Amino acid sequence: MSISQLFDYSNLYVLPFWALMVLLPNWSWTRKIMGSYLAFIPPILLYLFLFSFSLNAETAEALASPTLTDIARFFADETAAATGWTHFIVMDLFVGRWIYWQGQETGVWNRHSIALCLFAGPLGLLSHIVTAAIHGKWFAPDSHQTETSAAKPSAAN
Repeated sequence: MSISQLFDYSNLYVLPFWALMVLLPNWSWTRKIMGSYLAFIPPILLYLFLFSFSLNAETAEALASPTLTDIARFFADETAAATGWTHFIVMDLFVGRWIYWQGQETGVWNRHSIALCLFAGPLGLLSHIVTAAIHGKWFAPDSHQTETSAAKPSAAN
């Protein structure tokens, strides 16, 4: 199998996980699948495979103390570019999964952040941080009010 085919398959591999988180976030199978780290194993193994083929004495030296020119030269190689892309795929999916679980646990609406994370990981993370802050400021129950009402005896007592 060529590097190009591995690249194509790795992109296709992660799409069902993104679709589940965005389109069916509350489905029991989505929770079960996203509750496991097993989805990460294949792309991590692909990363390990590609990394081992893209690393040699010259690239190791360049990456040990990189300059922008060294990085550009490194990623000009197809295997190195596929390695970098696989890195993005794994890390973006990991962050997207974290955002998904934050929404499941806190009730913060996050489909937009997950979708954005698919296409631009750090911007999806920023979107979730901002959304969670807005939710906490304007939509979360007032903890003081909850504590006060819990301390009051009800009329039924």
